[in-house]
Amino acid sequence: MATLSFKASYPFFLCLILFCGSQVLLINCTEFEVGGKDGWVVPKSKDNSDMYNQWASQNRFKVNDTVRFKYEKDSVMVVTEEEYGKCKSSRPLFFSNNGDTIYKFDRPGMFYFISGVSGHCDRGQKMIIKVLNVEPAAPSPQSANESAQKSPSNGGVVGMAPLSITTLTLFVLSFLALLYA
Repeated sequence: MATLSFKASYPFFLCLILFCGSQVLLINCTEFEVGGKDGWVVPKSKDNSDMYNQWASQNRFKVNDTVRFKYEKDSVMVVTEEEYGKCKSSRPLFFSNNGDTIYKFDRPGMFYFISGVSGHCDRGQKMIIKVLNVEPAAPSPQSANESAQKSPSNGGVVGMAPLSITTLTLFVLSFLALLYA
């Protein structure tokens, strides 16, 4: 009798394990903390006036990543390129002053951040972030043939595309059908 209940629950546990494993493949976003331990602050000197852009250029941002701004008595605004250049905005695209702001990148492209406190942006509390669209594009037949003839340039490591939930579900159902057919 115990063997029968194990056989009946085996497919359920297999599906559960495969589903949980697929979530690891699907979740691939990162949260970046702006300014590190210091947070979103006015640079201490003129020499550091470009510190946020230097930090941003050392990181790779992609769609669905987030940036966390921690600050006191300040604010964060997402503005246009023109407003970034002027260091002021009367109608920002995004505004927050709660002291712990998380901003999620919903598209590839350029994002312009400035402090909403007068004078802070002029003193260097501003940042430009370029968000990449890292979804793999389908190769053309010619480029697929060319790449098949070349040896891997990344040390022989082959990347694996994330599985979709639909693909994984169909795989599991097909596997179970073969087991119990």
